[in-house]
Amino acid sequence: MRIPDRLLPALILCLLPLGTTAGTPEEEGLAIAVEADRRDTGFGDYTSDVKMILKNKQGQESTRVIRSKNLEVTGDGDKSQTIFDEPRDVQGTALLSFTHKEGPDDQWLYLPALKRVKRIASDNKSGPFMGSEFAYEDITSQEVDKYTYKYLRDETLDGLDVFVFERYPKDRKSGYTRQIVWLDKEHYKERKIEYYDRKNALLKTLVFTEYNQYNDKFWRAHNMYMVNHQTGKSTRLLQSNYQFNIGLTDRDFDKNSLKRAR
Repeated sequence: MRIPDRLLPALILCLLPLGTTAGTPEEEGLAIAVEADRRDTGFGDYTSDVKMILKNKQGQESTRVIRSKNLEVTGDGDKSQTIFDEPRDVQGTALLSFTHKEGPDDQWLYLPALKRVKRIASDNKSGPFMGSEFAYEDITSQEVDKYTYKYLRDETLDGLDVFVFERYPKDRKSGYTRQIVWLDKEHYKERKIEYYDRKNALLKTLVFTEYNQYNDKFWRAHNMYMVNHQTGKSTRLLQSNYQFNIGLTDRDFDKNSLKRAR
């Protein structure tokens, strides 16, 4: 995705010491987000295999096997497709997401039992995705322009120097009032995100671990753990078999592709 020209001045702030005289907390927070986005620009497309492990409050687990496809779009947000292979009761279910740099994202869910594609309404995007602790809005790429920002502090997390900043969704239909992000200073990788609900109470925490680097530039977490503090439920995403630049095109992400997802 291309960095908008109007955001480039904020990028310069990343060259200055944050938390000092680099700018206002809002400018510093934006600068961090822009730099993180810049470092992940140019991946083109990739696929991965995902194991989703759902755990209820009693500790009982269920597992789902998923394939994921992603396409970078110049001048807009990314496109992605998530396809369920196991267990049998969800086999063939597929989610298609078109993220936009501004305005509501577009999402469609294919339900094989009904043999039809269902559009996910904006009002429902804060709801849980396929019974997991990830909301539909968590599944889309987190575009810079979707939020406003505020730098909070520098900190050490698990032995790593990190930036800590808040981001506030511009979408009034978001399920969150704010998110607090811990981003490592060396590679600008997300390490932890706290999600606060519409009452500004802590709802969920997402932790990223087991990062690998691909094509000497792009970092991907192989272990993402989301815990819901209000329900006691959790979801772990174990990602593997990343393949970059395999030649995906827009045709692989049209609505008809959902019915072809086998």
